[in-house]
Amino acid sequence: MGLSNNEPLRPKVLCPEKLSVDGLTLLRKTIDVDERKGLSAEQLIEIIPAYDALLVRSETKVTADLLAAAKKLKVVARAGVGVDNVDVPAATKLGVIVVNSPSGNIQAAAEHTMALLLSVARNVPDACASVKEGKWERSRLVGVEVKGKTLGIIGLGKVGLIVARMARGLGMQVAAADPYASPSVAEAANVNLVGSLVELLPMTDFLTIHTPMLASTKGMLSHGEIGQLKKGARILNVARGGIVDEVALLAALESGHLSGAAIDVFTVEPPNKDPESAAAKLISHPRCVCTPHLGASTVEAQENVSIDVCEQVLQILAGELPRSAVNAPIILPADHMTLQPFVALVEKMGSLYTQHFTSTKKQSGRTTFDLTYEGEISTISSTKPLFTAFVKGLTSPISDAEGFNVNIVNAELVAKERGIFVNERMSRDPTTQAYSSLITVVARPPSRAPSLGPLGQTLSTEKDTRRSEDRQHIISGYCSDKVPFISRIDRFSTSFKAEGTLLICHNYDSPGKIGVVGDLLGKASVNINYMSVAPASYKNHEAHAPALEQQGQQTSSAPQTPKESTEALMILGVDREVDKHVLDGLVEGGGVLSVSSVVI
Repeated sequence: MGLSNNEPLRPKVLCPEKLSVDGLTLLRKTIDVDERKGLSAEQLIEIIPAYDALLVRSETKVTADLLAAAKKLKVVARAGVGVDNVDVPAATKLGVIVVNSPSGNIQAAAEHTMALLLSVARNVPDACASVKEGKWERSRLVGVEVKGKTLGIIGLGKVGLIVARMARGLGMQVAAADPYASPSVAEAANVNLVGSLVELLPMTDFLTIHTPMLASTKGMLSHGEIGQLKKGARILNVARGGIVDEVALLAALESGHLSGAAIDVFTVEPPNKDPESAAAKLISHPRCVCTPHLGASTVEAQENVSIDVCEQVLQILAGELPRSAVNAPIILPADHMTLQPFVALVEKMGSLYTQHFTSTKKQSGRTTFDLTYEGEISTISSTKPLFTAFVKGLTSPISDAEGFNVNIVNAELVAKERGIFVNERMSRDPTTQAYSSLITVVARPPSRAPSLGPLGQTLSTEKDTRRSEDRQHIISGYCSDKVPFISRIDRFSTSFKAEGTLLICHNYDSPGKIGVVGDLLGKASVNINYMSVAPASYKNHEAHAPALEQQGQQTSSAPQTPKESTEALMILGVDREVDKHVLDGLVEGGGVLSVSSVVI
């Protein structure tokens, strides 16, 4: 039996390089994976429009031209740490998320660093080759012990710290230069954290580099810096080619200033085979140990990075947060777990606003939104994922139809282009409700919006009250067991699960109204899954905003029941979208003031 017309097509992932089968097996459960190795740049551009995700290692060049051709692409996943083969600014502009695996191969890289350190200290590769040639050159191959020597580390990140601990285990003294390193972390690892390379280089016997390849680190170690090292020092590079000037390194080896070097990465890979090139001369130099970019080449590391990036591809294609987005703010692991259900909630609140409040009239001008976080949610380190989810929810009824991808990468740009202004506010005071965190959206026109008075109450003129189109709209929500709920829509207090197809009916709160609506829907063969009646628990049209820290005032978020309540919202969860003539019938024959159909 073939696919039905309503069954969605499975996303497609292109993998032009070899990856561990463990990660690809995860993808194949829900995604079509094409492994097509050996493609030229032109062939990639030709086929990329059909794919939702691109999975690469270091060989594939993800250029601006390739990204521009990838009309469906949502994510580029780099199975490794460095992303210098990906045009990240071009991806960001197009809303394509770039993810990597910053921790999957750190142990492998650290161990390879130590392997090269010991190899260059004890002349292991030269000795091996000598024995294989039938020689026995013990006196020529005398090495040095590392115990008591000083290891200098440039970049005290994850790999640098592991290398430092391993070196301490071998009895080495360890010093490091890193302007962003934590002094307390360095102290705990028994690392002497110095202020600059000028201070680090003269004290170093072995120098190892663990920084990314950036404009500021390219050629970081050239003639001047290498000249500051002790005579007889040794250099290791398992980070990125180009950080060490290959011409300067070769000159220092040939002059005898350096006793040795161990290089795993080159400026151009594979290195230039021209025998006159610096790379070729380094490879053939007797005091240079070379390996073909093996820092991450262990079975375990390949499995780790493959599984890591494939899991992130699944997360992104499912609309969830990635763990390691290169072109997005870093989210702490603890915050990631806290944010995930609220990301879903805020997106649904944005979508609810657009579908419910703009369904019967066209919005004009720019709309300003106050997005307020109350309680525990206000303590998170970054609200960028929540901002992104809100903008995505607001624009999804339009952007989805246009095939436009709104995500954490381009949300600010989308908001600016569409005239959306979002003011994020925090209130660490615990909410007065039964839940620990509450998020409230207040939508207001920018030009004629009423001002907020003391305690967040709206100061409106009589004319403002009459002109309902100019008043503020409010939606509040919370999460219970990671499930998003809506707790307020304007004046109406409610509590319903924010999912599925909903009918939101505004009606007079009078006996028999539920039966009339149910009868009309039944005649249209619409099944009602659940129903929630929301009374008018907030006064008039007041946009009662939550308490804000900067106001220095405290305001209860609890509903205030008016003396007389004559209106209500009826929220119905139904099994399918309802035809327009049925909605019109609810207004004409069911005594409903207005009705909107919402899918969230």
